[in-house]
Amino acid sequence: MKSFNVGRPSFIERLAVSAYRVPTSGPESDGTFEWNSTTLVVAELSAAGAPGVGYTYADVATARLIEEHLADAVIGRDPMAVPAAWEAMRHAVRNVGRPGIASAGIAAVDSALWDLKARLLGVPLVTLLGGVRNSVPVYGSGGFTSYSLDELREQLAGWVESGISRVKMKVGRDASTDIERVRVAREAIGPSAELFVDANGAYSRKQAMAFAERFSEYGVSWLEEPVSSDDLEGMRLIRDRAPAGMDIAAGEYGYDLMYFRRMLEAGAVDVLQADATRCAGVSEFLRVGALCAAFGIPMSAHTAPSLHAHACCALTSVRHVEYFHDHVRIEQMLFDGASVPVDGALHPDCSRPGLGLDFKRADAARYAVSL
Repeated sequence: MKSFNVGRPSFIERLAVSAYRVPTSGPESDGTFEWNSTTLVVAELSAAGAPGVGYTYADVATARLIEEHLADAVIGRDPMAVPAAWEAMRHAVRNVGRPGIASAGIAAVDSALWDLKARLLGVPLVTLLGGVRNSVPVYGSGGFTSYSLDELREQLAGWVESGISRVKMKVGRDASTDIERVRVAREAIGPSAELFVDANGAYSRKQAMAFAERFSEYGVSWLEEPVSSDDLEGMRLIRDRAPAGMDIAAGEYGYDLMYFRRMLEAGAVDVLQADATRCAGVSEFLRVGALCAAFGIPMSAHTAPSLHAHACCALTSVRHVEYFHDHVRIEQMLFDGASVPVDGALHPDCSRPGLGLDFKRADAARYAVSL
């Protein structure tokens, strides 16, 4: 594994950003949204002859924000001092507004900073962060409401057959069909695999309580965003009244530490979700993990499995990572070294430095979006 000369003074010389709009494999929807493409924003750094790559899944405006507000905050800084660069980026977006695309932009650059530092030192990121485990379990995630029953069966059963023992499907688009879809899903995966459902905030409080009871008849053990995750009182109500053995989860729309703190203080979830491509990168993701440990609440990483694998293996509070269909497809297409589950878990490749990912620019070119 190659390490670079970091004994001499070095500084971040370059930050390049690019965006790619990748069509989905077919029309997709959940309980509250429909989409036909996913935008990947890639940040690339260099220092002392070493590269660093990070990314986020966000609107193309995120790339423009990185160019206009974050590049000057990072270029010229010590690549070993990631927290200082992160604070400089946070300060740079004060008048822009921290949540949303500003946080996603920081996330892409912050992940690139961690990748760069680990590459300079010639170690995998999990070694730099300090690993507590060799792998992190995954759950297969897709089961879109746009899928036919046959498509739903095929995808969920395929994950179970590949060794993934937890799968998640979407509900809430048409409440009148949700019970039948859950029944079909349970039939497809058999009695032993765990079945998760995600309503993406589509239900009212009373709908959510009723559906939680019905879903429990099919062994559903995870109900995600039964109501809007902004409705913390409603989330707490569903958590308190949900059947035993059913975890209530939310948090994927968290962009800063205080959001997660408020959700935990409200007692709104059994499992807190966090997404390093949204919550300002690996740096804040690690802080969320510490917050979960302090509250005694497990954490689950939301999507982007190849980016989360190393950080998840450095946190005791993490339960699993979401192996999300859209992001898995993009990461396999556009990154060498993208993570693939073995026996239902991701194992960071410790033979490769940093995140272990190399961006396949030529393969991505056909999806490029002008900035």
